[in-house]
Amino acid sequence: MATTYLVLSNRVLRELNEVEMTSSNFSSSRGIQTAVKDFVNKSIHDIYNEGAELPLLHTSTTQATFPGDGEYAFPTDMRRVDFESFFLKPNELITNGEFESNITSWTTGDGSPSYTSSGNGRLNLNDAAAYQAISTVVNKNYKLQVRVLSPNSSTSGLIVRVGTSAGGTQNLNTTQAVTNFREGAILDTTFTATAQTSYVYVESDGVQLDVDYVRVSREDVTTRKIRYISYDDYLQRFREQDDRNSSGHHGMPQYVYRKPDYTSFGLTPIPDKNDYLISYDYYTTHTDLSAHGDNMALPDRFSPLIVDRSKYYVYMLRSDPDHANLSNRDYQRKLNLLKTDYASRADYMRDTRISSGNSRLAIV
Repeated sequence: MATTYLVLSNRVLRELNEVEMTSSNFSSSRGIQTAVKDFVNKSIHDIYNEGAELPLLHTSTTQATFPGDGEYAFPTDMRRVDFESFFLKPNELITNGEFESNITSWTTGDGSPSYTSSGNGRLNLNDAAAYQAISTVVNKNYKLQVRVLSPNSSTSGLIVRVGTSAGGTQNLNTTQAVTNFREGAILDTTFTATAQTSYVYVESDGVQLDVDYVRVSREDVTTRKIRYISYDDYLQRFREQDDRNSSGHHGMPQYVYRKPDYTSFGLTPIPDKNDYLISYDYYTTHTDLSAHGDNMALPDRFSPLIVDRSKYYVYMLRSDPDHANLSNRDYQRKLNLLKTDYASRADYMRDTRISSGNSRLAIV
């Protein structure tokens, strides 16, 4: 359970034998009460700065690429980026193809398609159909994957079509049989687009079926890890070719580097199409507590850590170094507990030695 700003501040005031605040006078605090509120936020800053890779601050994001554009901004709430987590994968063309919470973005064909919360969320087709229009490139090949389940034990099949209109069969017309109603079946196939807009259509004919997901992506784009290089390495090896005003030097990105401004990253080669999706992990900044009911992101078990650090700042304000040192000692002890329980660490060690003939050189 998270601890509110008011409760956290009052814990500090209580240990200092000062008058506590209420929700009604919190915003109009004065003197030591206001100082304690500031010190609480300052203490939280200290913890996050000590352990910037706390799992509690971990999140992931994606960046779509644009042809000829090699530089992209980090999210505004970025604290630290994990450059080992950069991957290139095909851009997913279907919107809400996982049906996690609803079936929006899908248009009703026949019958009455509905949402079911089974699994992680599914599209229920009870003698019904649904479709979605996607943007495609003429004469390019696309991968299509559909997982379908039968809520009952009867043998049935899902009709899957791709065409230039809803239910059209110009690009694909197939049926995926479902014989094992508990495990379902997965359709893996491809189609070649013949128009700038293609319609992906799924239908159950006279039976009830659940579609777990529908995924479409370019066939010529595969998931691959993007290697990190330093900005100096980029300048020495790739900057010259990237600065040439020629699309012939664009291609599928292989390397990522951080710009010196620390607010953006670059890809090389510069992307040659918008069918790439860059995914990576980063650690977020946190927002200062403001209102009395604001909750800190850290679990309640670590609120004593905030209290100790806040007391340290109060004692320093009062020119009481002895008590300040005692509070700092308690803070450091509990901080080590925080790092032990929550700090990210490698699951294994990597051998970085390089083989050179009969000898080995260890990189330190």
